Amino acid sequence: MALPIGEREREILTAIVETFIATGEPVGSRTLARSNREGLSPATIRNVMADLVEAGYLDQPHTSAGRVPSAEAYRYYVEQLTGEAHLSSESEGLIQHELQGISDVQEFMERTSHVLSLISHSVGITAVVSGAKKNALEHVYFSRLGDQKVLAVVVTRSGLVRDRLLRMDLPQADLDAAARFINENYRGWTIEAMRADVARRLEKERGEYDRLMASVEQLYRQGALAADESTQKVFVEGAANLVVGESDRQRLQELLKTLEEKQKIVDLLAVYLDVKQEAVRVVIGLDEALPSMRNLVLIGAPARVGDEVMGSLAVIGPTRMDYHQAMTAVSYIARMFDKVLNESE
Repeated sequence: MALPIGEREREILTAIVETFIATGEPVGSRTLARSNREGLSPATIRNVMADLVEAGYLDQPHTSAGRVPSAEAYRYYVEQLTGEAHLSSESEGLIQHELQGISDVQEFMERTSHVLSLISHSVGITAVVSGAKKNALEHVYFSRLGDQKVLAVVVTRSGLVRDRLLRMDLPQADLDAAARFINENYRGWTIEAMRADVARRLEKERGEYDRLMASVEQLYRQGALAADESTQKVFVEGAANLVVGESDRQRLQELLKTLEEKQKIVDLLAVYLDVKQEAVRVVIGLDEALPSMRNLVLIGAPARVGDEVMGSLAVIGPTRMDYHQAMTAVSYIARMFDKVLNESE
């Protein structure tokens, strides 16, 4: 965990992050001294940079090279941007041109993935959930049928019954406890919102509900809580943007394969995007969820019409990306989605 820093350190760290994003080259003290408004000498800046290295905000690739931002530096930089970033007129014009007047949810989100890719020069991703209210959970039931066989039954409030035969081995008592936990906590939730919250609980509360959460996790991973495939669409645009500058062929193949597997993208958005969140969320380092996504950043938000979550929109890109552009574009389009789709109803 990086340590707190003062005002001078904050200004120099911000300059290093922005310079590295722009150039891709390690940043030296002389480069900063030439652009520093306070007229600080290279020696003074070197001392501050040494403090930032010790605090965990900077890395030094080589002994004689300049410094590069660490993951903590990017997190700190994003915190400073929150609430201060404004969409450029160029980006606003592009968004309006591409999205204004679209009243169909699926078409809006498909175009949004393209627009986010253009603005961020990274991967634009959108996921659409159709008929969300009808997809609300009434109850679940799990029954052990024999060795390595469990029947999972999901009933929605519209009366739709979906059953899946899972290959797993849990005692009926654990299945009953898992069903009771889900029914007591998630009745009335959409399947997608439930999956998102279960994923978060598995990350945060595993130790507190050890045996119960282990059972829920097995059921979740096996697809017992999966939404009907017809209810969700995923649009991914701009994967080629991640190819630029990626020299590790094996990592590139893993990354592109992950982007092609739409369910993995849905699960990724479910883990990191809270359906109750109001602001854009920035997640730096996705390797905990998907190893192939290591050293990448997710910037995303739920897409709502009124109080109903209709999907998610996000940008996935390298840590060295234009956070200002991506964050403001995601925020603007999320608000526009609510406004445009509300007016069309």
